Formats: sequence, structure tokens, C-alpha cells
Amino acid sequence: MPRPVHSAWITDQASGASAGAFTSLFPWWSFTKTVLAVAALRLVEAGELDLDVPRPGRAYTLRQLLAHRAGVPNYGGLPAYSEAVARNEDAWSRRQLLDAAGADRLLFQPGTGWAYSNIGYLFVREAIEEATGRPLAAALRDLVLDPLGLKSARLAVTRSDFRQVQWPAPGSYDPAWVYHGCLIGSAPDAAGLLHAVLGGALLESPSVLLERRTSLDTASRAGPWTECGYALGLMIGRMGEAGRAIGHSGAGPGGTAAVYHFPDLDRPVTVAAFTDDPDEGVAEAEALAVAVLAQA
Repeated sequence: MPRPVHSAWITDQASGASAGAFTSLFPWWSFTKTVLAVAALRLVEAGELDLDVPRPGRAYTLRQLLAHRAGVPNYGGLPAYSEAVARNEDAWSRRQLLDAAGADRLLFQPGTGWAYSNIGYLFVREAIEEATGRPLAAALRDLVLDPLGLKSARLAVTRSDFRQVQWPAPGSYDPAWVYHGCLIGSAPDAAGLLHAVLGGALLESPSVLLERRTSLDTASRAGPWTECGYALGLMIGRMGEAGRAIGHSGAGPGGTAAVYHFPDLDRPVTVAAFTDDPDEGVAEAEALAVAVLAQA
């Protein structure tokens, strides 16, 4: 039996619609990476960070971290990590995580390959915190959430934060397991954030988010992608009849997310879709379906 999907969409005319429990809170999972990228680029525009100077003591740059081209390993495939999460343990310390993942041993010379890395985005988080002198929750609110007037969105910090989301499954999850941070918020706020950012509401040059895209193998992904790539904090490709899709998907205990802008449709639209199905492809397919229906 299909699981319910909760969604919201918005167009350039500021019209929108929603379905399901759209006002509920949902984990944004890796859509948080898009928000981190926006925050980092705002700091670059302010002269507080540099995209192309190697990070202190490292061989890779902020741009390479944002594009998953730094060669930093990931932790998602570590059996010990998955087992600890399944046992509902408290998150490991930063040092324990980095040691377990072998984070100091790069997978390739920075800029010569591509490998998705949550640890890379932990380093992006730390760059934001260092540049602002504030914890991530406050930095994201100052740089992104408050300027856009997003009332529901906030960083999940404690288990009690996850007990407020729509689904019961993540309720006992320690959000510190998402080392780069996990935002929670409503579907309209997720769609509104991406729509505003791509429309130029926060960045002087939002097109920088779309630069230097790396093409990915669509055969490795389920879902509606006919072409897929990755830029700076954004997945970019094509989804069948809708043409280009720009945004990010995410998954974690108890649910998945897909937040995408479809600029090639007659009525360009941004959609946020959330479901408790563990397959990101289900949320992506729903986002596509909503975008097509929004043309009527």
C-alpha cells in the first residue's frame, strides 16, 4: 500500500498549494547541505570565507568540499556506524567518527574525482561556525532562515527535537549522528527556501551554486532521474518530461525528503515532498508528479 506523501509547491507568482500534513515538521536530512552551501557562500560574498584557498592545514578548498570533490571519506557505509544508530546509541564524538572513517586519508587528490561525503559537509559546518563565531543553529538562522522569514525551520539539536516531527520512527534518534547538522521544518518552508535562493533572494550571484557540475551515474540511483549531477550543495539533472531538476534529496531513520526546482516547465515550480518510505526515489518521483500537476 502506498505510503502518504506530504508536499508543498510554489511558483514565481507566489502561488502555491500543499497536500497532506504539510504544516507538520519533517527532517530535511541532506537538503540541509543546500542550506549549508548557501550560508557558506554568503560568507564568501562577505569576505569571511574563500572558495578556492585551501582550508587551513588541508589540501582541499571550500569549493571542493561543497562539490564533494575534496576526496574526504564518508561515514554512511561504516557497519559500526549503522549498528550504533540501530541500537539508538548517543552519537560518537567527532574524534571517534573521524578515526573510524579514516578521514585523514583522502580517497583521491582533491579536484580529481567525486565522492559523496557527509564528513566533507561536517568540515563545511565547522568553517561556517569558525567564520561566524557562532554555533551552527544560530549561524543558519542569521544567514538563511531569518532573512527568508522561515518560521518553522530550525536545526535539530536534541532527541526531543526529533520527537516533534511528523513520523514516530525518528523520535528517539540522536540528531548529532548527522554530523553536518539536520534541519527540521515544514514542507512550505523547504520549498520556499529553495525557490527564494535560486531566485536571488540571498546571494548576489546564485548561479555560483550551479557551477562546475559533476555528472553522476543515474543507474546507481532509483527514482525518476534521466540525467543526474552535483554542483555546490545541489543535485542537478533531468527528470523525464519535466526537464531540469535542481535541488537535493535526503534520507534518514523513518523518512525521506526531496526538494526540487523545475525551471523548464511552462510554469516553473519548486516542490518539497516528504514521505516515510525509506526510498529517496519515492519522494523524488512525488516531487516530479506534483510539479507536473501544478501545470494544470
